[in-house]
Amino acid sequence: MQDNVIPHSYQVSVANRRALNNHNSFLIWFTGLSGSGKSTIANAVELKLHKEGIKTFTLDGDNIRKGINNDLNFSPEHRTENIRRIAEVSNLMVDAGLVVLAAFVSPYRKDRERIKNIVGDANFVEIYVNTSVEECERRDVKGLYKKARAGEIKNMTGISAPYEAPETPDLEIKTENESIESSVKKVIDYITPKLKLNNE
Repeated sequence: MQDNVIPHSYQVSVANRRALNNHNSFLIWFTGLSGSGKSTIANAVELKLHKEGIKTFTLDGDNIRKGINNDLNFSPEHRTENIRRIAEVSNLMVDAGLVVLAAFVSPYRKDRERIKNIVGDANFVEIYVNTSVEECERRDVKGLYKKARAGEIKNMTGISAPYEAPETPDLEIKTENESIESSVKKVIDYITPKLKLNNE
């Protein structure tokens, strides 16, 4: 059946959509441990962009795990499939002309490299929200670390499952030393040149 899937050639291109929005589209990928501050920073960045008239959408565990990926668990294989699906959804949204913000633990380097391959290097911004496991556990926003320590959660990244930190992220944010405001400013300053269309 796969051999019979033939892409249709549509007349409205990604360039047309970007031109209509008057800004470029790409994926901003926030990676880091649970509780590192990924979603908080992504949310604040999206709010700032929205106020500037930038068309955006945020993907995170809540709106993905409860819907399109509700058939997946947290095994290494399912984590990989989770990220692959998110990358494909993100790619469609980038084609739709949106700036996509994705906040996921995404613990494996090979999976994050795959995201870049799916959306294209030019459309991928990797932001490492670098917060120590000790600080994330102290915050324990969702009570996950406590459950992991009690053996109620298996494959908890940073406790019973590995996190492979990015070696060369586009941007690194250390939330133990930086405020939300300064973190958001760093992200905005980095992506502002990327928002401009090539003909500007």
